[in-house]
Amino acid sequence: MIGLAHAGLGALTGLAIGLTGVGGGALMAPALIFWFGVEPQSAIATDLWFAVLTKLVAVKAHHGEGQVDWQVVRRLWWGSVPVACLVVLLVGHGVTLGKPEDLIASVGVLVIVTGLGLLMAPHLLKVGRMRRLGRPERFKAVQPVLTVVGGAGLGFCVALTSIGAGALGSVLLMYLYPLRMTPHRLVATDIAHAIPLALVAGLGYLWAGKVDGSLLLDLLAGSLPAVLVGSLLSRSIPGRWMQILLATLLLVAGMKVLKGVV
Repeated sequence: MIGLAHAGLGALTGLAIGLTGVGGGALMAPALIFWFGVEPQSAIATDLWFAVLTKLVAVKAHHGEGQVDWQVVRRLWWGSVPVACLVVLLVGHGVTLGKPEDLIASVGVLVIVTGLGLLMAPHLLKVGRMRRLGRPERFKAVQPVLTVVGGAGLGFCVALTSIGAGALGSVLLMYLYPLRMTPHRLVATDIAHAIPLALVAGLGYLWAGKVDGSLLLDLLAGSLPAVLVGSLLSRSIPGRWMQILLATLLLVAGMKVLKGVV
């Protein structure tokens, strides 16, 4: 029998992913840990597979409209996937990257950074446009390298906490590609990058037996229809209002996470 509370959380997160590309890790991981009492590594592992399967539905809807910028996605992959593989390899071989409370604190910090990043998105976009238009040749020369480096940072965050591919990735792309990324293309490109990244990280946790299959099915029962609806609505609903709402939720959730480990 489907757990209605879990399905409801999945639906809320799936709708956010479809509309903005954000919400997989940043919303799901804190909710599973603090609202449902799921053990941190199990919450991260289950969340990674939730993100993979939910975003597959979303990217199919967006790709059908030709919105994914595959050149940018490949640049991100060059940085994110190898770093995620390295982190998963270390964890799989028993290397401890921190105490459980340190892991929870990392989740809280990243959720707060994600919320702040969403609030500051217009300013970062403005700065990116000024740099792009003011020194176009220099900006374009460093774009690929900065994209790979930024992808590496996202890979580390996602493999360790399941957080970062959505909101932090979208903020990064807004700054590095201020003229190229329309709101719809930004969502589609960010989602396309996140899928193999979450898959690589999720495989390591699956091998370690950390994925809660029953919980995952409950979450997907809510998220798969909702993410499709969100993807279809993403062109008609102002993305900025969704960003502000998500940022508020993330800041509250992040502070709650940190309060729980202090």
